[in-house]
Amino acid sequence: MRAVADETASQEASQNTEAAVADRGFRKVREGLVVSDKMTKTVVVAVEDRVQHPLYGKTIRRTKKVKAHDENGTTGVGDRVLLMETRPLSATKRWRVVQVLEKAK
Repeated sequence: MRAVADETASQEASQNTEAAVADRGFRKVREGLVVSDKMTKTVVVAVEDRVQHPLYGKTIRRTKKVKAHDENGTTGVGDRVLLMETRPLSATKRWRVVQVLEKAK
């Protein structure tokens, strides 16, 4: 009985997510490290991407700095944050902070 209820709940949740994606479109989600919080409501986040070299196969770390909108100003330097793509908020800001995954020590 409980398994059937769990299955229907998971189906409803997946339908809700699919509906949200259909309404707003697919949005990229990235995880990064805050490197600067000196601007008001804006943080600079270093997003690391690991790719393999096409010929030699060695894993290469590529780092890209992006500006993200932090409405509450709760993040600080060294925090690990989750970013989501959004509409252009300024000339260089196209990401927003969804949540703080880990606070800096």
